[in-house]
Amino acid sequence: MKPLLIIFLIFWAVSCSSTKETASNSGDLDGDWYPIQQEINGQQLELASFGNQKLVIIESSFIFMAESVDEGNITYDNGKMDIYVDTGENAGRHFKAIYKLENDLLTLCYDLKGGDYPESFDTSSNPNLFLSTFRKE
Repeated sequence: MKPLLIIFLIFWAVSCSSTKETASNSGDLDGDWYPIQQEINGQQLELASFGNQKLVIIESSFIFMAESVDEGNITYDNGKMDIYVDTGENAGRHFKAIYKLENDLLTLCYDLKGGDYPESFDTSSNPNLFLSTFRKE
């Protein structure tokens, strides 16, 4: 009886872990991303203000390099993303974002105050929304 129970538990653990993997990050966003456009409060920012930034995503980890470096974990699925910053200027913060991946461009929209998921990619309706479009290198 014990060997049967052990086999069942192993099978159950393996099936649960594979389900979790497919329900979370797919790896589609893995890579080095460079911003090509940014917007806040409906206003486009000048390239000079973000030209040195870089976003690196590897599975469920990210590094965002700008004037400072933020590192942490992300989960994303079905157009929604949760960004958890572990180290850096925004350490301890949780940002809720929406995202879309089209034609090798990643567009993120999130609330700088860490509020709810934005309803659209339009920043003019809320001065706390930040929109950034990245190109993968």
